[in-house]
Amino acid sequence: MMAVTGIEGNYNAYGSAYAAQKNEAAQKKAAEKAEGKESHVITSTVELKTSTPGKTRTEQIQTGYSNVNDYSKYLQDKYRYMNTGTTSMQGVPTTVSVSGAFLKKCMNDPEKATYLEENLAAIPDCVSHAISHSIGTLTSISIQMDANGNITMMSTGTNDPDGRIARENAERKAKEQKENEEKLEKKRSERKEQEEHLAELRAKRKAESETLQSHEIIVVGSDVRDLTEKMIAAMKNPNSTAISKTAGFDLKI
Repeated sequence: MMAVTGIEGNYNAYGSAYAAQKNEAAQKKAAEKAEGKESHVITSTVELKTSTPGKTRTEQIQTGYSNVNDYSKYLQDKYRYMNTGTTSMQGVPTTVSVSGAFLKKCMNDPEKATYLEENLAAIPDCVSHAISHSIGTLTSISIQMDANGNITMMSTGTNDPDGRIARENAERKAKEQKENEEKLEKKRSERKEQEEHLAELRAKRKAESETLQSHEIIVVGSDVRDLTEKMIAAMKNPNSTAISKTAGFDLKI
């Protein structure tokens, strides 16, 4: 008898909890209906294209969501890289963004929803293919789907992932700059030497001009050959006492 009482007690407790849950669900549904948020999610089996040409796969998709947030949560459970910021795909920072306006168009349109999920599902393979066939190294990938479902894919990359080429270019540039500076300095030094040499020549010529004397020699006689010898002798010895050193000097013989 005690055992029966215990069973009845457990059953009654279970029934009360079930009734409470059912009542809570009914109240939630009524509230959603009152707010226009009543959800009628439909699961459909569709054929999705794959990244392999001509190959499809069977997939279940859901539509009939009453709001974009619930639809986004459903999609993010399947495609965790959608609208979650930058994620890593094979070590490459990747961002996948889908416009909220397009999500709203898809959540109750099986055809658009199929298109959306078809592309979302293909992204990992497409990123992998881009990485393996890129020239150099990809450093980031961005995939954006606008309000009309148009897709824009962008990537950045480098052919010098370890920085070796950049270092070599920097070293070569520094070497060329140093050589140019050395050539310029050499030209400056040569120009300075030339200027100093010219200054010395100018100083020497000035000194010579200051010590330079003008003279006039006049010889008089009756034998031109004798006069010539006397004039030459006087020119060779301008300091001779026989030469007048007044304003210039006249030598008359």
